[in-house]
Amino acid sequence: MPQIELETIIRSDIEICFDLSRSIDLHIISTAQTNEQAVAGVTSGLINISESVTWEATHFGFRQKLTTEITAFKRPFYFRDEQIKGAFTFLVHDHFFESQGDKVVMKDIFNFKSPLGFIGRIADTFILEKYLTELLVKRNQAIKYFAESGKWESLLNER
Repeated sequence: MPQIELETIIRSDIEICFDLSRSIDLHIISTAQTNEQAVAGVTSGLINISESVTWEATHFGFRQKLTTEITAFKRPFYFRDEQIKGAFTFLVHDHFFESQGDKVVMKDIFNFKSPLGFIGRIADTFILEKYLTELLVKRNQAIKYFAESGKWESLLNER
């Protein structure tokens, strides 16, 4: 099963980074290239434990839906979102946060598996791993930008 691991260093407060990572609004901003929209469940603001969101986006020319639920939550250090409905056989995204002085180390561990057996494994290895890594990097760049620039206040007004 493919696993993507990313580490992003952000000069900000751990709680700001944690909240930006679970912001539906920031997710929509960071995935503008796929026209991603939250269409059911939590559709704006911050998602919390046991809550779900259904995303609709265009990937590879096809409009698709994916529903994830927050299944683990330890503020401000960790949360997990898991696919409960969608195109993947398996999708789990673990988000870890650690303060190190004036910086936050944000770590993503993203595990996924496509359906269709051997064909799915080929797609995972040669297409999806790179594609999903690029999406996660863009998302993390948006989190870093909003956290470091002070623009986080416009998204986290419920804090």
